[in-house]
Amino acid sequence: MGRTVRRWVVLPGLAETAEEFGAVRRLVPAGYDVVVVDPWETPVTAPLRQLREIAGDGPIGLVGHSIGGLAALRWALTAPDQVVSLVLVDSSLPSEDGRTAFYPGRRGDRAVRHALRGIGRVGLPRLVGPVLRDLLLWLSSTSGRDPLRRATVRDRYGAHDSWLRFWNELAASWPLAKEVGRLLDGGARPAPTIQLVAGGSRLARLGNGWLHRQHNLSRRLGSQLVVLPDAAHLVHIDRPDAIAAAIIETGTTSRRRSG
Repeated sequence: MGRTVRRWVVLPGLAETAEEFGAVRRLVPAGYDVVVVDPWETPVTAPLRQLREIAGDGPIGLVGHSIGGLAALRWALTAPDQVVSLVLVDSSLPSEDGRTAFYPGRRGDRAVRHALRGIGRVGLPRLVGPVLRDLLLWLSSTSGRDPLRRATVRDRYGAHDSWLRFWNELAASWPLAKEVGRLLDGGARPAPTIQLVAGGSRLARLGNGWLHRQHNLSRRLGSQLVVLPDAAHLVHIDRPDAIAAAIIETGTTSRRRSG
């Protein structure tokens, strides 16, 4: 007997905002409760107990984009009784575990943080932060359309501590990737999963090597893999309809996990 998962939690990627996923929320049918974690308040790499407070009680589905995909995988693998459906959107990979010298609290991390505090004090993010946001959209979106208001871009990406915030997310994602790898190596598997992969990016990482590694991850997860040739890494901007469709498809599941 089937059931439909109505409550979904979205975990955005590096340097993203909750507002960027507005189109996804608008495209899911009425009756779905879609909550987007705001990384500017709660990093997706935060301890699981903090993320669970946002989700509330009962079974949920998860959508994870980029490093948010790693966070979603950790959640799904460690709390299979809570996470019953999973959508990974151009997810970072467990193999992307960085260099341990730059893990949070290590010497490299402390040096980078010190440098970024200095950069923030002299106001460099305010001068070039919005420009870098525009460059990111050009590189990582086929449409290049920014769903954020310009005032929001200036406020978020031009803040004195914005680059430090982004570094903290990135550095925390590396031990997170290693943790997810250990869970998979130990035999843990998530609930039914759809894996959306961008195929139209200007970035070289989305070439054959990237697609090959995504296929390898799909085999490990037993996921359904869908390549989107008309979307770049920011799939939620280019193809929010594909994410909404994946939510609906994987959200209608059997009470027992498929083999």
